[in-house]
Amino acid sequence: MHEPTSAAWLLVAVCAATGGYCLLRMRSTVEEQRRSAGGEALMGFGMAAMAVPATVFTPPGWAWPLYAAVFGAAALRGLWAARGGPHHLHHLVGTAAMIYMSLVMAASPASHHHSHTAAGVPLVTGALLLYFTGYVLVSGARLVPAAATPGGTVAPRWGDRPELARACRLSMGIGMVAMLLTM
Repeated sequence: MHEPTSAAWLLVAVCAATGGYCLLRMRSTVEEQRRSAGGEALMGFGMAAMAVPATVFTPPGWAWPLYAAVFGAAALRGLWAARGGPHHLHHLVGTAAMIYMSLVMAASPASHHHSHTAAGVPLVTGALLLYFTGYVLVSGARLVPAAATPGGTVAPRWGDRPELARACRLSMGIGMVAMLLTM
């Protein structure tokens, strides 16, 4: 990706922190949390690695096809999980976007990483951008707290807090929008 250096480092930090929290969620006692947290950690760390400014580190040519292969395997896992319910489809779209961006970066010349020329297929980039923009808006609206219910409910552990998991997904969605805008 080729956004300004300070924005790129901010994106690296947010995505890496999100990936780190998702690793904590893998320790959850809730099985569904553990399953989705692994894929989200992979996505967060993958996005962080892709966002490192090219002025600091330009990955070798073989790295982009490797990214595509890793996210291709994650997409197959997401496709398998989607059989159980439509809520897994977002992970499938996210991995498909990562595959797409990896392939675009693999196909672009090395000088592209420092220029501001358009890359990728505009229709695909636009469709992904629309999807993730909509996802960010809906996810952000879901973070608005509901009315508190009185009662003696026990606070969940850090890895089991649904609002933090939603906030992580929201930050990855914002990161995806930022990465797609710079293509």
